Amino acid sequence: MTTYKEIKGTQIEVLASDPSNPVEGQVWYNSTSNVLKGQAATTAGAWATGGSLNTARYALNTGGAGTQTAALVFGGTTPPLSALTESYNGSAWTEVNDLNTARYALGGAGATNTAALAFGGDSPPKNETELWNGTNWTEVNNLTDPRGYGAGMGISTAALFATGDYPVSANVEQWNGTNWTEVNNVNTARYEVSGLGTSTDALVTGGNVPPRTAAVEQWNGTNWTEIADLNSARSGTASTGTTTAGLVFGGVNASAEAKTEEWNGSSWVEVADLSTARSDLAGTGTTGSALASGGSNGPILAATEEWNGAGSPVTRTFTDS
Repeated sequence: MTTYKEIKGTQIEVLASDPSNPVEGQVWYNSTSNVLKGQAATTAGAWATGGSLNTARYALNTGGAGTQTAALVFGGTTPPLSALTESYNGSAWTEVNDLNTARYALGGAGATNTAALAFGGDSPPKNETELWNGTNWTEVNNLTDPRGYGAGMGISTAALFATGDYPVSANVEQWNGTNWTEVNNVNTARYEVSGLGTSTDALVTGGNVPPRTAAVEQWNGTNWTEIADLNSARSGTASTGTTTAGLVFGGVNASAEAKTEEWNGSSWVEVADLSTARSDLAGTGTTGSALASGGSNGPILAATEEWNGAGSPVTRTFTDS
């Protein structure tokens, strides 16, 4: 029988703890847990349990701030309205300095958890915009149109806020790092939407017209174009990614949903569900590495789930069976 050493040219390592950055195909024996382990790649995406928020709440920021391992969530309602901000390090959430204005159903944007933008929200409808520098929130120039339940997209210096409520709105505003400017409206007014992408290349997905819709529109920096619908009409989803590789998850139609759909630039494909159905949640990251936090399915949730897409690294434990 061929041995591991004959195949790989080296013996299996014996380690007291798992390596911090194993490579695909690496095998080792963990002498502390007395198990044989190896590094592989996932064949399909899946959600796994992450660290829970310190404070359960829903209607947090739509629009991600950060990554799966360095994220920021803010606002929402417990109830009452919340100004809470929490930062994620890949395993646990830590409370940091609050927003200046408590609100829920607000927009958010940010590439990192040290540079984010919070804007709009309810209740009542708000136009306040705040900038996060990694330590504090500072009030900056307001939105033109006060509203909540719109889609936030982009980064802290170049953001987009599309649609919203009070009344149901088709309005879109673009942030240039200093001011908001009204740009061309979406084709279908709606609220409780989510969005993904940048301030010049974005998607708005689902929402409530009413009724709830599966409609998706794409922004090219000037105009909105209707493209392929989601497979399931719903509102209150979270979205993350880009216009060629996106992810939409959660939401509500007749009840809270766990559905996850992946966008490949031309069509939506249903992939693995969230472990816990929920709507009005916060989401951030990429199609390969995303985060879903908070929300509601009747009870208000603190649970966080981590998405690892197909091809993501995973450590396997070998058994005799």
